Amino acid sequence: MHADRVVVVMGVSGTGKSTVGALLADRLGVPYAEGDAFHSPANIAKMSAGTPLDDADRLPWLDAIGAWARDHRSTGGVVSCSALKRSYRDRLRAAAPGLFFLHLTGDRDLIAERMAARTGHFMTGALLDSQFATLEPLQPDETGLALGITPEPPLIADRAAATLRQARTD
Repeated sequence: MHADRVVVVMGVSGTGKSTVGALLADRLGVPYAEGDAFHSPANIAKMSAGTPLDDADRLPWLDAIGAWARDHRSTGGVVSCSALKRSYRDRLRAAAPGLFFLHLTGDRDLIAERMAARTGHFMTGALLDSQFATLEPLQPDETGLALGITPEPPLIADRAAATLRQARTD
């Protein structure tokens, strides 16, 4: 992996960003940051109540994640962040050029099933439709990879790590 490469594991809630992100960081030997930890208490309260965040809510959160990514350019790192809109990814790239986005994709029903099964998370399944409505998939000019979530998380992390290692040798 490039020493200056930071990976953002992105996608709608319930795709396994945290799980895959931690596994990928372990495989790459770099630090991992949970994107949810960058949310303000007000954002968490809003999402816990089933209210989607608006852009004004997200901007300080994105800036905090961007600062973490910038601070880890010399060591590399992995951070989870929904990064649903192109404009959000552009904001992250402005803070930390050279980001690689790993977009975890999946069927809405499968993701809703996963969200219903998890406990102790503030993001409710009621917000899933708003997340899919907001989602703008990676564009051809964005550096990244989209992977489906049906394989087990370790296999997804293995494939992403292999792709990143291959990119280093190309």
